[in-house]
Amino acid sequence: MKFNKPILGLDIGGTNIKGGVLIGEVLLDIRSVPTPANESQEIVLETIAEFIATYQHHGIGAIGIGIPGLVDVENGIVLNLCNIPSFRKVSLKDFLEHKFNLPVTVNNDANCFILGEHRFGTAKKYKHLVGITLGTGLGAGIIVNNHLYNGVNSAAGEWCSVKYLDNTFEDYCSSKFFISEFGKKPKSLAKLAEAGDPMALDAFAQFGKHLGELVKNILYTLAPEAIVFGGSIRKAFPYFKDSMYKTLESFLYPSVKENLKIVISELDETGISGAVALVEEYIDLEA
Repeated sequence: MKFNKPILGLDIGGTNIKGGVLIGEVLLDIRSVPTPANESQEIVLETIAEFIATYQHHGIGAIGIGIPGLVDVENGIVLNLCNIPSFRKVSLKDFLEHKFNLPVTVNNDANCFILGEHRFGTAKKYKHLVGITLGTGLGAGIIVNNHLYNGVNSAAGEWCSVKYLDNTFEDYCSSKFFISEFGKKPKSLAKLAEAGDPMALDAFAQFGKHLGELVKNILYTLAPEAIVFGGSIRKAFPYFKDSMYKTLESFLYPSVKENLKIVISELDETGISGAVALVEEYIDLEA
């Protein structure tokens, strides 16, 4: 069943607050405003509310919100928000529901990513699915039996913090690896790799090896049907896929490995798409 009114999706980050409206099956009116990241909690809340108000002419029926931090999903309380120091233990759901008299649901942005992929992306046919965002940091979301698995405070799938080598997986499977080991951002290294630069090609080969170890960890834990890569680094997949698959050869259960599908996200605005998908996942559509 689909929600019969337009759904507003918000992707709240430390730099911008982005929004879009799902009308039928089409995401429309996508825009953003700067996030007042260093201001008080009250100013951040009012900025979010003012932005939402600009969408009211669409006849919004519900609001879904993704944030880069931990969330008490049941109560819609933001426990922390990355890059916005004042946003701690904020009852965002209650604040917005009282202000707009609309149902609101809030979740972690990596969870929104995988939910959006499962609802709108090329991974919609899989019922057991993990989404990995490869960008400035490392994020993950989990779909089990066609539904989002949050764990406590939306913290399921936090492989970013799992110890790996001398640090964590995030230090080896995100932009942090390229900057610390090669002194360059992955986007510039990808351009060099495209031109055949040996150093850049080696950087991605090493990255693929580390990512392969992360994938093995996920397979041992959840044995999903598919893993979806999102985030900006996914665009360099041709340069790290061989070393990643080579690393997967040492995985101990061939039947699990051979059935795994690696999918590269093709969705635009995955944060907003996932935020609107939250409404169908958590809000009673009959109400």
